[in-house]
Amino acid sequence: MKTVNLLFPGQGSQYVGMAKELLETPANQGLLDQVKEALGFDLADLMINGPEEKLKLTEFTQPAIVLHSYLLFNELKKELDEKGIKIGHVMGHSVGEYAALVAAGSLNILDALKAVNQRGKFMQEAVPAGHGKMLAILKVSQDKIEEGCLASSTDTEKVMPANYNAPTQIVVSGHAAACDRLSNWLSENIEGPYRAVELKVSAPFHSSLMVPAASNLETFLTGITFNENETPYIANIDAKKYEPGTPADQIKKNLVDQVAGSVQWTQSFSKLTEDEICFEVGPGKTLMGLGRSINRSIKITPLDGANLKEIL
Repeated sequence: MKTVNLLFPGQGSQYVGMAKELLETPANQGLLDQVKEALGFDLADLMINGPEEKLKLTEFTQPAIVLHSYLLFNELKKELDEKGIKIGHVMGHSVGEYAALVAAGSLNILDALKAVNQRGKFMQEAVPAGHGKMLAILKVSQDKIEEGCLASSTDTEKVMPANYNAPTQIVVSGHAAACDRLSNWLSENIEGPYRAVELKVSAPFHSSLMVPAASNLETFLTGITFNENETPYIANIDAKKYEPGTPADQIKKNLVDQVAGSVQWTQSFSKLTEDEICFEVGPGKTLMGLGRSINRSIKITPLDGANLKEIL
């Protein structure tokens, strides 16, 4: 094992009690005090004790996932350095891209947490409750879903692919009425078994309805320091590999464009070769499941709750 790729999960992987052991480690207490001061609330307490309904609110969910991923990355990095193992690429699913960029040296953790806390607020505020929907569509081809989105959209009501999670799992997002039309279109145009499941989310993320959120985030990020990346990263918005030394403005633009753009996870993961080893650095095992659906020959090991010394 000479190199590993690091994958950072996104929203939906949070749970009460997440990162408890890491959050209670004495060596992390100084950082957690800084986090509390930077955000204005006790994120560590929320992660450990909940309540779950508050942790599910996107303005809290996003920094919780990023902090969990960062603390786990710190522990992993010590082991990798000790064994002389290099990081090949980093990539994150939606908000996970912020943790990936911290690992790549483009952001410091406090700035990343402030950014995703505001990102969550901006995304929630962009659309009134009930105006949008997200649907997970299973066992329907990408081409058919894209065709259905076009057929179901109007000038004022749109639905579009939000997450290309796997070849047989694509999430769409947009106006509620357009999502309903897409459901009807699928029932009339798809032969064979498939599923279209409405997601329990608070807003239609990664759709054109998020343009106001993207604009607000762009303004906020002018006050955040970005650096050129030190490690290659694969961006959500275009599934492109960005080599070390990518200009900070380009990295920032990728994050802004991502808010109202599609998460191209299938396309991004497909940039990895079959002999590469990946670690899922953050809460849960979602990315391992998606990875198996994209390319089973690429091994993904979730690190949440794992013994790093045994894995490495």
